Amino acid sequence: SLSSVSLSLCLSVCLSLSLSLPVSLSCEFSVNISSLYTAPQGRAHGSSFAHRGELRQAKRIVVKLGSAVVTRGDECGLALGRLASIVEQVAMLQNQGREMMIVTSGAVAFGKQRLRHEILLSQSVRQALHSGHNQLKDMSLPVLEARACAAAGQSGLMALYEAMFTQYSTCTAQVLVTNLDFHDDQKRQNLNSTLQELLRMNIVPIINTNDAVVPPPEPNSDLQGVISIKDNDSLAARLAVEMKADLLIALSDVEGLYNSPPGTDDAKLIDIFYPGDQQSITYGTKSRVGIGGMEAKVKAALWALQGGTSVVIANGTHPKVTGHVITDIVEGKKVGTFFSEIKPAGPTVEQQTEMARNSGRTLASLHPDQRSEIICNLAELLTERKDEILAANKMDMDLAVNAGHLPPAMLKRLSLSPAKLNSLAIGLRQIAVAAQDSVGRVLRRTRVAHNLELEQITVPIGVLLVIFEARPDCLPQVGALAIASGNALLLKGGKEAANTNRVLHQLTQEALSMHGVREAVQLVSTREEVEDLCRLDKMIDLIIPRGSSQLVRDIQRAAKGIPVLGHSEGICHVYVDSDASIDKVIKIVRDSKCDYPAACNAMETLLIHRDILRTPLFDQIIDMLRTERVKIHAGPRFASYLTFSPSEAKSLRIEYGDLECCMEVVDSMHEAVDHIHKYGSSHTDVIITENEDTAEQFLQQLDSACVFWNASSRFADGYRFGLGAEVGISTARIHARGPVGLEGLLTTKWVLRGDGHTAADFSENGTMKYLHENLPVGSSQQMSLF
Repeated sequence: SLSSVSLSLCLSVCLSLSLSLPVSLSCEFSVNISSLYTAPQGRAHGSSFAHRGELRQAKRIVVKLGSAVVTRGDECGLALGRLASIVEQVAMLQNQGREMMIVTSGAVAFGKQRLRHEILLSQSVRQALHSGHNQLKDMSLPVLEARACAAAGQSGLMALYEAMFTQYSTCTAQVLVTNLDFHDDQKRQNLNSTLQELLRMNIVPIINTNDAVVPPPEPNSDLQGVISIKDNDSLAARLAVEMKADLLIALSDVEGLYNSPPGTDDAKLIDIFYPGDQQSITYGTKSRVGIGGMEAKVKAALWALQGGTSVVIANGTHPKVTGHVITDIVEGKKVGTFFSEIKPAGPTVEQQTEMARNSGRTLASLHPDQRSEIICNLAELLTERKDEILAANKMDMDLAVNAGHLPPAMLKRLSLSPAKLNSLAIGLRQIAVAAQDSVGRVLRRTRVAHNLELEQITVPIGVLLVIFEARPDCLPQVGALAIASGNALLLKGGKEAANTNRVLHQLTQEALSMHGVREAVQLVSTREEVEDLCRLDKMIDLIIPRGSSQLVRDIQRAAKGIPVLGHSEGICHVYVDSDASIDKVIKIVRDSKCDYPAACNAMETLLIHRDILRTPLFDQIIDMLRTERVKIHAGPRFASYLTFSPSEAKSLRIEYGDLECCMEVVDSMHEAVDHIHKYGSSHTDVIITENEDTAEQFLQQLDSACVFWNASSRFADGYRFGLGAEVGISTARIHARGPVGLEGLLTTKWVLRGDGHTAADFSENGTMKYLHENLPVGSSQQMSLF
């Protein structure tokens, strides 16, 4: 995506380029914008970054633009839109205080465009003179020599860059090099000194090989330990090491490095590439316009890595990512292939997901009794090994308290106790009972025709990714639900509970081992960003966030191709009707707001019928909230009734998540329903009344996932509903809604058993007729589901 500046920039230079005239622009100095930013501190050069997240620290960055990135599809001219996006990103990073350098291709393509234009113009003039009239005949263009094209295109290429960077008050400088500039010590020192001075003056050096005079590349001409300048990949690597750059970004026309040529069967993008992995790679052909190819890129990248510069190879041509590919890489996002010298001891998250999927298929094929046995075993381990669990939890609690960054509500979630573990074990045993009739259950049986029967059966969704914050009790709950439903599970827990999660995951895998499906539940312990996990759309089938509304919203935005089961907010209402009981009101309101204010099912807005104002019931509600230290924010109508009112609510759509709530006045139950539909989040809403007709209308008319009568909103919970546990509460209107237990983790598939039937048999001239006769649904017979 291009900004409006980038688009206007393209338009402003197109006229000059179409006329093949060099653009002459002076370099203007202005206020140094980088002074407004906190510049990265960089690091001592000598070792590359070990993890993607560390790329944020990169101070000096080389961006290499391959021929396929800067060249149009017709190989004649430049891709102006892509270049504008790249310039915008480089300028933005430069203005943040980083030192940016560009190694560019494109002179040959630009020169070819200009020379063809001149040849066509010259031929058309001669043709007109020869024929006596201005009529063009078929004309063949001569083959243009690359050096001549480079000579003709270099000045225009640099003029284009200068015009583009000037829009961002960024100055550029051209540097042309050849192999001799690196092999001759004096020339190399001169080059280094020039580039250092340019960077010191906040100028972006744009470096290119001097293709007008460079000799053809010679194969196998690398010196001992030194890479030759055969192409811009090797040039960028030599330059990055020579200038002690922190990061080299090599942009090409592929997503990164694949284990086999892109487009071939089973070709997989390599997220992280380590030295020594070259033997596992099969290289394809070179780019249509470049001279290096992926093999040259890998060789150059490994050489730069050895010299202390981190490297990322990524796609610079994809229209959906070109506008932010460079900044995404610098922010540490999982883009392209990252070269690292440090190989982690454990598997990558992609490998973990693959292991979970394979083991999950075996899990789904187990007999229901076997899955139930695994869950019961896990429940026993929670009580038998409670000392081990609580010791790990104490470590997490001590670290959190000493760090002092977790609010009390989060500390309460993080804390485990013997009573909590006992409750967990009870819930798991409830899930074990439900597992007896889950996967493979027949929902519908139909005789379509003679000897043609159809069944609809329940099957697992596939691979689940559950992301949860500082709540370790979530791990065994979700693990048990995944086991019961036959789903593979990938878990990403909050770092605050790292020790507790590790022990609980070990116990889960110990329970799974009894039937040989240990790998079906995986805990992501690598430094994976949540946003990167949300991009694994080819491996993960459903994401379930467990945590704050902000976490849920972030995941919903990040998960472009994966469904997310969750709720964006928990704006729960309690409506006190004019026929409400005083005792019930005080109990329900107190529990809904004060029992656990950080929970998503806690009351955030209290709606009061107008007739209750200035009554003893209203006074008791206010006194109770004050005693519980609940801060009240007045809605507009409530504020209008009072001479001295609490602070007016900034919005009626706020999830406070603390001892705060909004109070508003309504004239009727119908107005309360309208208010909830307008300002609520379809999570959980309550009516308190002794009028049964009013209550039933409220329950029927209100479109929320959970609707209660004379009961606290805090009952919206899978365990309290008898589901054993929940993976979360969903406010979606498809699939599962409300607390999502075992049933919500199942989908269906159709199984047809025939005897040589064909669709043609049932056509107008066929010999068979449809029956569509419903058959009784008996007990399910376990079958292979995959």
